[in-house]
Amino acid sequence: MSGPSPDNKHPMEGFPQVCFIKNTVSNPNIIIGDYTYYDDPVDSEDFERNVLYHFPFIGDKLVIGKFCALARGVKFIMNGANHMLSGISTYPFQIFGNGWEKVMPAAEDLPYKGDTVIGNDVWIGYEALFMPGVQVGNGAIVSSKSVVTGDVPAYAIVGGNPAKVIRHRFDPETIACLEQIAWWNWPADKISKNLALITAGDVDALAACGF
Repeated sequence: MSGPSPDNKHPMEGFPQVCFIKNTVSNPNIIIGDYTYYDDPVDSEDFERNVLYHFPFIGDKLVIGKFCALARGVKFIMNGANHMLSGISTYPFQIFGNGWEKVMPAAEDLPYKGDTVIGNDVWIGYEALFMPGVQVGNGAIVSSKSVVTGDVPAYAIVGGNPAKVIRHRFDPETIACLEQIAWWNWPADKISKNLALITAGDVDALAACGF
């Protein structure tokens, strides 16, 4: 057996609150990896409602890797939420037109933090909030109700407002090895065959399976 199909919206029969969300997003600037799920008893298929201020004319992307677990209420604020800070007022007069568009700023004058990228095998807790342009490394854990304003290292556990590193899950050498193994990129049958090692703590044994 090679596990559930990543193309199945609801891989747990009779439990629709869990959804493999790559099968539900329509925005081409939201890119979701295989097996990443969103758990929401209200509407697990409408993950896109949690991606805020994502205007197509800005072009920033939200990229979420494979095998991520997203709890209910996780939200991503994109670059469209940013207002100019260089003037006296931060109010976006220009978006309302009717003569106010004459103060339309140049694109390069608007705050832009880049794409928001979540790595692979990341666990994101209930109602965590991500600000524009953050990068979250593979294997990280983001605690419930955290506000992530800066980058999160691979295999770090973060929490708080703003989110800070609580601890690292492994030592630097082990993290480097896990990044090299990158089990999430293995074929599905190889992952299934080695689940006992992937879910255990023996990194050397997992490494012996080959990269």
